[in-house]
Formats: sequence, structure tokens, C-alpha cells
Amino acid sequence: MFFTQYYLDCLSQASYMIADEKTGQAVVVDPRRDVSEYLADARAHGFTVVGVINTHFHADFVAGHLEMADATGAWIGYGRRAETEYPIRKLAEGERISLGDVVLEIMETPGHTPESISVLVHERSDDTVPYGVLTGDALFIGDVGRPDLLASVGVTAEELGGMLYDSVQNKLMALPDEVRVFPAHGAGSACGKNLSTEKQSTIGEQRATNYACAPMSREEFVALVTAGQSAAPGYFAYDADLNRKERTRYDATAAARPLALDAFTALRAGGAVVVDTRDPQEFAAGHLRGAVNLPADGRFAEQAGTVLDPADELLVMAPQNREEEVVTRLARIGFDRVAGYLRNPEDALTALPDEVAPASRVTAAQLKAALAGDNPPVVVDVRTCGERQTAGFIPEALHIPLSELPARADELPADRPLVVHCAGGHRSSIAASLLRHRGAEDVSDILGGYAAWALAAESTDA
Repeated sequence: MFFTQYYLDCLSQASYMIADEKTGQAVVVDPRRDVSEYLADARAHGFTVVGVINTHFHADFVAGHLEMADATGAWIGYGRRAETEYPIRKLAEGERISLGDVVLEIMETPGHTPESISVLVHERSDDTVPYGVLTGDALFIGDVGRPDLLASVGVTAEELGGMLYDSVQNKLMALPDEVRVFPAHGAGSACGKNLSTEKQSTIGEQRATNYACAPMSREEFVALVTAGQSAAPGYFAYDADLNRKERTRYDATAAARPLALDAFTALRAGGAVVVDTRDPQEFAAGHLRGAVNLPADGRFAEQAGTVLDPADELLVMAPQNREEEVVTRLARIGFDRVAGYLRNPEDALTALPDEVAPASRVTAAQLKAALAGDNPPVVVDVRTCGERQTAGFIPEALHIPLSELPARADELPADRPLVVHCAGGHRSSIAASLLRHRGAEDVSDILGGYAAWALAAESTDA
């Protein structure tokens, strides 16, 4: 058996290729949209990809099932409850897909979404204990899939939570302890709240350590897995819907083009949104007015999908030689309206001095003094609920998680200064730039974030 995990750190997303080395038949599970790596591996090993399986309608990225099918002629498989605009093979409980000696077996594991499935991997068809199970977003390492995402329109979190209870407690936990667990996501993904950094585990380890796998009633389980979930990033519903549709294929050769400065300037004047992917320090030193700061180093794609609108035309300013990487990462979440990019962002800043502005950043000490002044700022905390509960918070702060900020920005007063903070200063730069982009004039963020505030408070107390 050939078995490989492909892990994409930016989206904490795992995909898989399983093949029978004797017959050369392979199946790819949960592929991302840029499929060249799977195709190259298949060619290198002499495999024929006969099938592509999505464990569910993914909400956090655009899956590459259509690209894989076009390139290989493979069928596309989903759980039997899935409905799509393109032809699919509906996979039901207990169905076995033979690749030769290697056999894949379908388990229906709804809960994260109604159509969710898991895939048991048998190294030999007569094995009594499966080699592993690809659990999609039903079971993670340290967590289970959240049952409240908008991918499941018309089904409540409580209904899905009940389905997830049966899938996890009664089906997955019924597997032998030694069965390996291969989930679709890891730490950092917004598809769960307590995901591990480990990329594989076993059923036995999850039975012993995963809070959601401990014996409990259905009511206790539903209450536990629905509590404390942060708001889903804004693009999740868009991507889940896109994964159902007959959509435009990803084509690396047709990606956004480099732009001359005059063309870039004209598009910007016409309403295109400038996405500045430099780090917050460089951005703060000087950026084009109205630009949204989305640092390329970090969870760029997810954060871009959180604060940008897929309908917007985008202009990319990226660190040199990373422009095409940024465009690809936007395409992975279905943000295809990238008009182009500048190869040398610094040249634009030099050529357009009247359009360049610094970003205000304040220290914890400066914020403390401002809060004691005559016109104290409104402090905006863009961390998640879990971060506030764990690390503490500034008592005066208004809590609006970054994932909720685009929809709730109008709640902020227009006649008072705003100071934004996160944990360390990365997300606060994103949030502050978004507020400036939307017209707020007096916006700062805290250097070092809440960590700097808490350290200053400890020093004062001491």
C-alpha cells in the first residue's frame, strides 16, 4: 500500500493519496484546488487516479475534485446525502472500494455536516483491523468537528450535534484502539476549537485524551461541543456553496499578472482593494491609504477570507518573489478576482508619496495614559472568546473577534479614537487596517498586543 498525507500549514489542511502498488490504482481524498502535487506524485509512482473523495463539503477551502477529475478522468465521491451541480458517485455506509489488495470502506459520520463520511483504509482486503481511518472533520486529534457552521444551511447546531454524537461515540469509538486516525485538519483550523498540532493519532489515544470521546450522554456531548465556538470566518459559507457548484477550474498559468504602476493606480482609483501582505512593522512604516494589511507569513488565506469580500477586485502588494504564492493562496479559498500585483511594492510607495500613510501603533503604557485622559479611546479586542477566557482581558475593551469585525464594524463610534489589540500584534494590524479602509480616521493598534499589556500590568503591580 502507498499512503501519503499532504499537509498545508496555512490552512491547517490535510489531504491524502492511497494506492495499491500492484495495480497502480489510487484515490485522492480531500484535495486542495491546486492539484499539481498529487498529479506529479501519481506520475512518479506510475499510479492511475481512479477516484477523488471529499469527506464533506469543505467550508474553509475550495477543494480540487473538479481539477483532479478533469486531469485524470476519475470519479468524484461524496456521502450519499450530498447534492451537487456536477456528477458524483454517492457513497453509502459499508461500501467498499477495491484498488486491488488495498480496500477503502465508507463510514457515514454526519455531524460536522449532514453528508460527512469517514474512510476506513484496509491494507489487505481480509484484514480484521483497518490500517487507519480518514475522519474528515468528524474527529480531529484532540477535538471533533464543530456542528454549527453555515455549510449546513437549514440544519441546527443541536441537530448536527446529535448526529455527531452517534458518529463519534457509537461508530468511530467502536473501532479498535490501534486504528490510526488521519483527520482533515490540525491546530489553527476554525473547524474546531481544541485541535492538536499532531497530524495523526490512534483511536485508543483519542479515546483516552480527547474530551469529546469520553463517555457521556448525548445531551452532555451536544452542550460540550457547541459551547465556546468562535464565529466562523465570513468566507466559509461562500466556499461551502462553491464546493457544491460546477465552478471555474483553477489554472496556474492564468493567474494574476504583474502590473505597471499606472495600471495598478488606475485599478485602485476604480475601487479595487489593495491587499498589502508585508509584515505589520513594514506596513506601519508606510502603506498606500486604504490598503488592508494581510501578512503573508501566517494564516494568510483564512484571514483574507475573514476580512475581504470574494466579490471585490483585488490588487496584491507582496514581498518580492512571493506575489504568485499569494495569488495561489487566495485561489485556494476561491478568491479569484485578483487583477494583478506589483513586483516592486517599494517603488509604488516612492512614486506615490502623497498616497502613503503610516499606521499608528501605541505601546501599552501609551494606551494606559490615554485611557486616563479626557478623551479616552475605545479599546477593541479582536481575539477569540477562548483567548479572553484563558489569558484575561482589558476591562474597558469592547470584544469583537476578528471573524465578526466586518459585520460589526458599524457598532464602533465614529467620534472617538479606536485602539485595537489581539494577542501579539498580528491580527490587530489586520483589524486596524480594515477599519481605516472602511473610513475610520483615528485607529491605532497595540504594539505587542495583550501580551504587552499584561506584562506592563505585572510590572506595575510589582
